Amino acid sequence: MHYGPAPRPVHRSGFRRAPSLPCRGAWTGLFLVGLVTIAVPGCAPGEAGPGSPPPAATRDADTLCRAIDAELARGRETRRLDAAVNGAWQVVHGILAYGDELLLAHDGAVTPAIDHVLAGRALRGWALRPGEVGPRGLVEAGSITGQGHPDQWLGYLAQAGSGGFPATTPIVVAGRSFTLADMLAQARSDIRPGQEATWTLMALAAWSPPDAAWTAGDGSRWSVERVVAMEAEADLLSAACGGMHRLYALAAALDSHRAATGVGDDALRGGWALARDRLDEALEVIRTYQQPDGSFSVHDLARPGRSADVTATLSATGHAFEVVARALPPERLTDEWVVRAADRLVGLLGETADLDLECGALYHALHGLRVWRDRVCGAVAKG
Repeated sequence: MHYGPAPRPVHRSGFRRAPSLPCRGAWTGLFLVGLVTIAVPGCAPGEAGPGSPPPAATRDADTLCRAIDAELARGRETRRLDAAVNGAWQVVHGILAYGDELLLAHDGAVTPAIDHVLAGRALRGWALRPGEVGPRGLVEAGSITGQGHPDQWLGYLAQAGSGGFPATTPIVVAGRSFTLADMLAQARSDIRPGQEATWTLMALAAWSPPDAAWTAGDGSRWSVERVVAMEAEADLLSAACGGMHRLYALAAALDSHRAATGVGDDALRGGWALARDRLDEALEVIRTYQQPDGSFSVHDLARPGRSADVTATLSATGHAFEVVARALPPERLTDEWVVRAADRLVGLLGETADLDLECGALYHALHGLRVWRDRVCGAVAKG
């Protein structure tokens, strides 16, 4: 995907991922794949939506909390997804932002999207098969509807909404009943050295003790710390979305480790120390490359830069802010540069309210704002 004046780094497959279908809710326009013409799902936004934030200087935290709530409500209510139009890649990203609040239209009815996918109902790209110990999601590299990375569905369900779904959540695959814990067990069995384990780590961070260890299907011994170290040592610039998903997974794992052990950052060792150092370095780069208007670089961690394309700015800023909101300690979440970025992200969502948006850009931005809101706003955001 091209963000700004220079191409973003290529993915591990050696080519840029095909863009997903825009995040829309009505049939509007055509999309050509080879010689086959298919309808592009439309996001014809409805009315302006509740509480459209006015353009302004950086808001104070309390006002910003209310503006974020308004933007979350608008994104949920005016960009309705439809199983006849949207694929699993789009729907799962929506679930990441909204958890069980995301609704999905299907055959004239509207139900929670999570109920639809976990029940195994028809949805293009939702491809899972029973494995040796649990369900396994099929990877469709370059797909515009299916899972593009190992355990992507699993990782996003573990991190969805304000706290993720429990590991005990039932899931139906090929007519058989499993739980998300069974799906994680299959992911643990499948893990191999050098693989992309970003989304696997998201699930481990949510559902496994940080000192957990296991034997993979090939007989090798693994632990959560080994996965953390593998991800911390992996390249960021060539990773999906400039490495922002990898950084988010490391931050989630460190959160779990700190909560379970009470160990301070200065006392971290091994893979945990590697993750801390990688996050500290990346956060400083994100801050240093921040643009005067509060947005983040359209070149991610590679170099500073901005774009005249507001949707490119939304995507880059949303992905980076998701990391910032998860990785910073609570006392730094109201630093001036962080609040300025949150304020700009709310503004970007307002500016693009009537535009068709790529679902990854939209829902990662909304999820980042939700994470920040949940950690900062408290009763203000929920009142």
